[in-house]
Amino acid sequence: MTIVLISIALTIFVIYGFYNAQQLKSIEITKSITIQKSKEEVFDMVQYLNNFPKWSPFLAQDPNQKYKITGIDGTIGAKYHWEGNKGKDLGLQEIVSIAENKSIKMICDIQKPFVAKPIFDYSFKTTNEGTLVTQNFQLESGLMDAFFMWLFGVKSKMEKTNEQGLQLLKKSLENV
Repeated sequence: MTIVLISIALTIFVIYGFYNAQQLKSIEITKSITIQKSKEEVFDMVQYLNNFPKWSPFLAQDPNQKYKITGIDGTIGAKYHWEGNKGKDLGLQEIVSIAENKSIKMICDIQKPFVAKPIFDYSFKTTNEGTLVTQNFQLESGLMDAFFMWLFGVKSKMEKTNEQGLQLLKKSLENV
């Protein structure tokens, strides 16, 4: 009887998990922040990957992370490579599109602890309060990956990390 109940409970859990995972196959997170600096200053902070350590939420979470930049910094094709968490995190982000003082698009190639290729689109707009930076994060994944993202609450963690990154961007520019 106990085995039957455990089997039923496990089956319900798996069905519920895959139902929720279906909604996580495509994740889009949009965050915005206003920074009291010129659009050019804010744009340059994001465009030049050499500046990323000043506002990287990943480096803030893992200060021992190793990184290097390849290509011509601030141009299409420039890459920010990282290795952190004692070798358990590995990947790179590459600038794939730049519209001067308007938008920057980066594609990440995450190899560890899981394989993913999220896209970050940044847009910049001058407002009365400063520069409005909008970060649009997109991630497409398979059903099994989405199941594990649901199981471990990854979307919530992504939202917090993206928010932390924008807060660090603001701090790095306004507290100079």
